[in-house]
Amino acid sequence: MLAGPTGNDNIVIRGARLLDPAEGLDARLDVRIDNGVIAQIGEALDTNEHRVVDAGELILAPAFIDPHVHLRTPGREDEETIASGTAAAAAGGYCAILAIPNTDPVIDDANVLRGLRVRADAEAHVQVGFMAALTKGQDGSELTEMGALADAGAAGFTDDGRPVAAAGVMRRALQYNAITGRMIAVHCEEQSLTRGGHAHAGPVAAELGLGGWPSLGESLMVARDLALAGDTGQPVHLMHLSARESVEHLRRAHAAGVRASGEATPHHLCLTDEAVRTLDPNVKMNPPLRSADDRAALVEAIRDGTIAAIATDHAPHAPEEKDVPFEAAPFGVTGLETSFAVLYTELVEPGVLSLEIVLQRMSAGPAEIFGLDRPRIALGAPANLTLIDPNATWRVKPSAFRSRSTNSWLLGRRLRGRVKLTVAAGRVVFEL
Repeated sequence: MLAGPTGNDNIVIRGARLLDPAEGLDARLDVRIDNGVIAQIGEALDTNEHRVVDAGELILAPAFIDPHVHLRTPGREDEETIASGTAAAAAGGYCAILAIPNTDPVIDDANVLRGLRVRADAEAHVQVGFMAALTKGQDGSELTEMGALADAGAAGFTDDGRPVAAAGVMRRALQYNAITGRMIAVHCEEQSLTRGGHAHAGPVAAELGLGGWPSLGESLMVARDLALAGDTGQPVHLMHLSARESVEHLRRAHAAGVRASGEATPHHLCLTDEAVRTLDPNVKMNPPLRSADDRAALVEAIRDGTIAAIATDHAPHAPEEKDVPFEAAPFGVTGLETSFAVLYTELVEPGVLSLEIVLQRMSAGPAEIFGLDRPRIALGAPANLTLIDPNATWRVKPSAFRSRSTNSWLLGRRLRGRVKLTVAAGRVVFEL
């Protein structure tokens, strides 16, 4: 399912705090990587013919997986390319990403998918899984050839950017997908309720005179898709959840034995719609930032595992697209290069979430949902690791981005916690 380069680097990472929540590992030890594989874990390891990284004040964790990235390739390479997007991912501590198919052309054809996988093998800095469209042209009416797309290497199926409006089409997709073994990921939006909306339907939008986007515009479709998953017995993944009611639907579905998972973004976990008062187009997202109550529900769902993955929904836009009044701007923000640091700054440092939970939801959680190999600090495991300085402070500057786009809601902010080194598929792909 994943395409991209692999490597055979030889490194000893000396004296880091090894923190792998899924493995139950928390210890200060050395890690030796031989030919891209973790060969030894222990004290005072032999460094002969190996590059040595002194990591005495740093944390070594499993590298991250982002299941929700817009690479804009093919069609809008001015905003992002496979090379630039995966370079941004490497700088953010990611060893793998899943790319969304709302490109031009849409990834709804096996030949288009194969071509992208070949390009990723040549251009990507980290491994990439390409999601294929659920319906042809993402128009919500006719299913793609899901079996052929799975055979061509599709990492999953989604019409993200658009909902599948017809319940019958969504039900057939779930039934048919039983043959592929891939996950269906859904963008939950009832567009008859969200049309004309630019911000969460609440006091802030009303005071600013912005069209409101109600929570029900998400949660109604969440409830429908969970009901369809329960009816068909097939799994479904809920993308970029933002509303308390959506979390409640997912929690009830889990209690009823429905095979369902969810993700939340750093911006929905860290911000509320109060940020919209700035009218900065870089805080315009789909779904929109919501109330403090919604944010608290998302954080609690991350804490208790109801939401098992943190995904950036990295959505690059050209400067001229965002340099317009708020209502005219497109939805979406970048996030690959800042995700860990903002979560550490806003949630871990204040004691809202533990570092272990954040690491797990950024790595093991997404891997399990999408059937990918889990990054591990374990003997014999491929080296997929990120080295983090929890004490480093840095300012978010557009000039430092590896992404081709700089539409970040964090521009100018000072953050704490920084990725210093990323090893992906056995090779060093980023070093600060």
